[in-house]
Amino acid sequence: MNIFHKVALQGLKKSRTRTFVTMIGVVLSVALFTGVVTFAVSLQNYMINGAATKYGSWHVELPAADFSLEAGAAGDSRVADSVTLQNIGYAALEDSKNDYKPYLFLSGWDQKAFDALPIKLLSGRMPENSSEVLIPAHLASNGGVKIAVGDTITLQVGDRISGNQKLSQHDAYSSAGEETLVPVTEKSYTVVGICQRPAIEEYSAPGYTLITTADSAAADSRSVFITLKNPYQLRSYIKDLGKDVDYVLNDDVLRFMGLSGEKMLTVLLYSISAILILLVVAGSVFLIYNAFHISLNERTHQFGILMSVGATARQLRGSVLFEGLCIGAVGIPIGILVGLPGTRLVLSLVEKNFTNVMYDNVPLDLVISLPAIIVAVVVSIVTILISAYIPAKKASDTPVMECIRQTNEVRVEAKKLKIPRFMRRFLRLEERLALKNFKRNKRPYRSIVLSLTFSVVLFVSASSFGIYLNQVAEDSNQVVEQYDIVFSSPDMEEAQLLQLYDQLKEVSGVTASAYQADVTYPCKINAGELSDHFLDTFGEFIKYDEKSQTADALLDAVFVDDDTYQSLLKSLNLSAEEYTGLAHNMIMAAYGEGYLYMQDEPMEFSLCNGNGDAVKNIRAAYVKDYPDLLPREADDGAFRGYSLMLIAPYEAKAQFDALGTAAAVKLGMTFESDNPGRSTSQMQTIIDANGITADYTLYNVYEILEQNRNLSFIINAFAAVFIVMITLISIANVFNTISTNIKLRKRELAMLRSVGMSDRDFNRMMCFECILYGVRTMLWGLPLSVFVSCLIYRVMVLGGGFELTFIFPWGSIGASILGVFLIVFITMLYATSQIKKENIIDALWDELA
Repeated sequence: MNIFHKVALQGLKKSRTRTFVTMIGVVLSVALFTGVVTFAVSLQNYMINGAATKYGSWHVELPAADFSLEAGAAGDSRVADSVTLQNIGYAALEDSKNDYKPYLFLSGWDQKAFDALPIKLLSGRMPENSSEVLIPAHLASNGGVKIAVGDTITLQVGDRISGNQKLSQHDAYSSAGEETLVPVTEKSYTVVGICQRPAIEEYSAPGYTLITTADSAAADSRSVFITLKNPYQLRSYIKDLGKDVDYVLNDDVLRFMGLSGEKMLTVLLYSISAILILLVVAGSVFLIYNAFHISLNERTHQFGILMSVGATARQLRGSVLFEGLCIGAVGIPIGILVGLPGTRLVLSLVEKNFTNVMYDNVPLDLVISLPAIIVAVVVSIVTILISAYIPAKKASDTPVMECIRQTNEVRVEAKKLKIPRFMRRFLRLEERLALKNFKRNKRPYRSIVLSLTFSVVLFVSASSFGIYLNQVAEDSNQVVEQYDIVFSSPDMEEAQLLQLYDQLKEVSGVTASAYQADVTYPCKINAGELSDHFLDTFGEFIKYDEKSQTADALLDAVFVDDDTYQSLLKSLNLSAEEYTGLAHNMIMAAYGEGYLYMQDEPMEFSLCNGNGDAVKNIRAAYVKDYPDLLPREADDGAFRGYSLMLIAPYEAKAQFDALGTAAAVKLGMTFESDNPGRSTSQMQTIIDANGITADYTLYNVYEILEQNRNLSFIINAFAAVFIVMITLISIANVFNTISTNIKLRKRELAMLRSVGMSDRDFNRMMCFECILYGVRTMLWGLPLSVFVSCLIYRVMVLGGGFELTFIFPWGSIGASILGVFLIVFITMLYATSQIKKENIIDALWDELA
């Protein structure tokens, strides 16, 4: 160790407080940087594993592979594993309600396929031979064809042909004129189970996938699912397949690797991580750089003495760089050792919430990324070296006598030190001294104000970022909270639903229940009842006749049970006698873009028959605030952009039915429960026991709400941890800057005390300096904070595509104002108390202070 390294070590030992605070700042910066990167990698790994569990771990599918392609995949060194399914063929699906899925598709699986590809069995069992078949549940819900377990089906199985080309599941259905089904053989199957839609079936696939076991008579066409050893070789592997080979990517897994065509989630994950990392790096750079820059006076004086005895500029710079490396050698390893366990602790706290929101069978494990750790170390080292090198180079380039006298640090200009007359009337001597000192020593004061300003901007930015992330979570998980359990069916008989309702409402835990029917009717509306905004926005969805000034629209009538309807009337202060039955007024509500009506007055419209002729006039009172009943869904698949909703008692439904004008009917029930999970399970048992064959949905809304709360907790937890860490870095920055500056002024302060300044006047002067710091900081920090908050909002709206409401950061701004003054006062008290402990004569004679 040479003499300059020893001098650097002595300087670190002498300025213990500055060294300790700087090292704490390095530790916090490295820990937070490591934590952000490690969490991003761990979350990405969790999403990849969860998607692989749900959709399969394969990367690319060859939906119509022959034997040569199958053999080529098996022999490719880039392939880790492959699974082969037999494409047995297609059969026509009679009475299908989905015009784009007119087929059944027979797929033969071997045991390896059953083990590798995910299948969720809903009822029955898996097929054990080639005469048994598993059917998907969406065959009934989407296709409208009901086949029960135990049924035997006989199918004419063949190939889809378009011209001279044989089509696969990857080829969407065209039309009857463009493709034909050519039967090849007849096959009979016994249905042994019902499963969820297989994950390997594309939504655009023309056939509902029926699963049986692989036949010994191998089909000439196969689907091969390939898993690569290195997924990032996917593009080169696809390129080598050739242009004529069809393939399907497992986008559900690849999107989290950034390898699919849909990169929104990957971009979102990495953009959020990048924003957090930039905030951390910016805070770290400013903290470490300021720690070296603010004590430039101290090292400049020391450099002048060393240069006077022959030290070269290169030796001085090496000494300061060695000082920075010593701080990094201790702070960086500690930061990594703190960051990794800290991330593991946070992951363990939110793991349960993650599993409730996403995948309940995938652990949220800590994934340590060596490249991320290396990047954290390199960035920290570079930051420290740059922060140390800049002031060292500046000092080494300064003439020797200027360094010893330090004449270049304070430049006095009488005009700039002059205090306006009106201010002198309000300021005492101590406050004038503080103000003149503030003007005279601009460089160190500027560093303090910049440190405080940057701390305010970091704190407000981090808070705003957390607010908008939480808003994203709330907006993406909005659900109705008036009930816990929902049952709905588009084709169940009314008598059957009411009979089932009497049983379900008696389930243990149920505290309240209601039933309703949603019926869509064609109607005519007087155009005078509609606003110009409605006509301009939704004119294309209605038949507006300018001559008759009428518009043809669809009316969604919601018939609710009598108790619910009476409660609704009471809440709206409407008369029960006036708003009952078809011959009386009813309640009209609406939702859609903009106001539908010109005024909140009762409106009149007419129900129409199939020919569009008015058959019944109805008068309804329009209310803006309507109750949330069953979730509104577009059952016909057509986008209307608007909804006119009539609310009526259930007893009026019979009068509407007598008109014979209904276009669509949907029945439903809602329940409130003390234990929604147990009640839902018991309800499912009752439904199964009744042998319900109609298509229905039963889901636990409370569970969805719980997922929403879990997601909000996750975001709030990470936002809180990040804000706390940023705040600690900012506090360390401010404390280091102010305390070092006060220490460098100890000869000046000792001189004031030597000429008779009392402790009271001394404290008054320092308090006024605190106010100056705070006011200057707010003048710069608050506008910058608001600007950065607006920038974050715009980035998330434009770049992320989120629909957010701008929230002015009043809370974080108030907290930052209070925090700045509090931190400054506490730091001032600490620094001045250390100065007061020193002997005045020693402080005046200490040339190396």
